[in-house]
Amino acid sequence: MKVIPFWGCMIPLKYPQMEKAVRFSLDKLGIELVDEPGFSCCPDPIYFKAADKLTWLTMAARNISLAEEHELDLITMCSGCTSTLCDVNYQLKRDQKLRQKINSRLKNINREFRGTINVRHLVTLLRDDIGLKKIKDSVKYPLHDIKVAIHYGCHLLKPSEIMGVDDPVIPSILTELIEATGAAAIPHEEYLQCCGKACRDYEVSLGMSADVFQSVLDSGADCLGLICPTCFDSFDIGQIRVARKVKKDFQIPVIYYFQLLAIAQGISPEEVGVTYHKIMTEDFLGKLKRVEVNA
Repeated sequence: MKVIPFWGCMIPLKYPQMEKAVRFSLDKLGIELVDEPGFSCCPDPIYFKAADKLTWLTMAARNISLAEEHELDLITMCSGCTSTLCDVNYQLKRDQKLRQKINSRLKNINREFRGTINVRHLVTLLRDDIGLKKIKDSVKYPLHDIKVAIHYGCHLLKPSEIMGVDDPVIPSILTELIEATGAAAIPHEEYLQCCGKACRDYEVSLGMSADVFQSVLDSGADCLGLICPTCFDSFDIGQIRVARKVKKDFQIPVIYYFQLLAIAQGISPEEVGVTYHKIMTEDFLGKLKRVEVNA
């Protein structure tokens, strides 16, 4: 199977360890990534879209058109990128007048949106095309001692008609994927809460993040697991900001799902960069290392 990876801005610029984890995991699962060097920012599905929707549509359509040349589906690793690219792909496939308007702009750079491919978050590729059994079979060191609190975030599930990922109210995809690594997926009260990144009010944003941290802490989980680098940014370095504001040091390790999967498949925690995270406890790192040594 071949797909086009869309890494977005955050992963290449701030969290290359996430890209390494994805590449390692997908190689183990027999998925070939065909890189396209011409991509730009998705762009951002909140502020950019609100400021200039026509340019937002045009930039996203340009990105999709690059993948269309390869005749392969476009796979995203960030919920925000998924939101933008799925939304634009959905709109332009269905609205002929809008499509013509966008293509008239793309013509200036000799590009055209044709509507010939799908855009999907990588987790749906794993669940629907690879399958949970093959994921479990790829696991070399099951993460049996690790409890992972789930975070979905805003953009992966809604609007459900466009995203088509899971039930937006009672989703299960992350539970299934986490359990495929051998870890326990832990529910908590705020697992569908926004990370706060999109909120323009700094105080409100910190409060939203603090609510998630308290919910994870109450759940007894070892870490917070997610599939969006923007949410990761809010929750990893965000814990430092929240601690300064509310005077409470949560110390909850935050980990990208594909780092967990790659570790379970045999790569070391250091190789997928968990030691570069702002919040990483010795206890959690010890559990990851024991998984590797004792399995």
